[in-house]
Amino acid sequence: MTDMRGSVESLAWLLAQGGVLVLSGAGLSTESGIPDYRGPTGRARRAEPMTYQRFVGSAEARRRYWARSHVGWRQIGRAAPNAGHRAVAELERCGLLGGIVTQNVDGLHQAAGARGVIELHGALDRVVCLSCRERTSRHELEHRLRSANPGWEATGHLNPDGDAVLTDDQVAGFRVVDCTGCGGLLKPDVVFFGENVPRPRVEECFALVAAARAVLVLGSSLAIRSGLRFVTRAAALGIPIAIVNQGPTGGDADATLTLDAPLGETLSALAGRLTAVPTAE
Repeated sequence: MTDMRGSVESLAWLLAQGGVLVLSGAGLSTESGIPDYRGPTGRARRAEPMTYQRFVGSAEARRRYWARSHVGWRQIGRAAPNAGHRAVAELERCGLLGGIVTQNVDGLHQAAGARGVIELHGALDRVVCLSCRERTSRHELEHRLRSANPGWEATGHLNPDGDAVLTDDQVAGFRVVDCTGCGGLLKPDVVFFGENVPRPRVEECFALVAAARAVLVLGSSLAIRSGLRFVTRAAALGIPIAIVNQGPTGGDADATLTLDAPLGETLSALAGRLTAVPTAE
């Protein structure tokens, strides 16, 4: 059994000087009801994720995506920050963080009060036109989709991407809407599989790594390069790395400290301990 008290004390000791860069993943949001990708709640995934190539290349793929996403947004849009998000925001308010890089697209860090957040993979609450690049609110799009599909109702298992599993019969007849400005294709303002994170965003994250006194990974399996590269860079720079996740991660070999434990409970205890002790000058 994990000695939670001792582990939290070790985490606090490692992070007490401040300048901590947080790198968060889907495991941080599972306690808000959003399944993860590879952890315990993600093992029941029932649909392949949409790729950028399929999305832009097939009207039927876009119909299926937007029908599934329209259903999934009802749950994502209602999700509330959990104790882990609130603890991260408290650490930021106390001046202990040098930045927050999240791989999540749910906006829950900001909803908890965090300010210095880089959304590595974008956010589901925004929509972008692939032609004119205008960005609009997801709430506005949801209103337009409801108007275009009067009487359409469906339910399905929520996936980590914020979409829901629907049958062909449920998708049939769903109407997709286009950009009101130019008539172009609308896409959620997130990085799909098959896309690259914009280079300036990546460079901004690398700069935060270089400036950090420590890196704290929360709820990420680090199974793909998108997040792992920042841990690899921190290790190359000799920056201490702490990982709190349920299950092993791709960064464990480079970590100074790892803790397999529930995120909300652990981070609440960590924030309580760190914010009660003056930070080092």
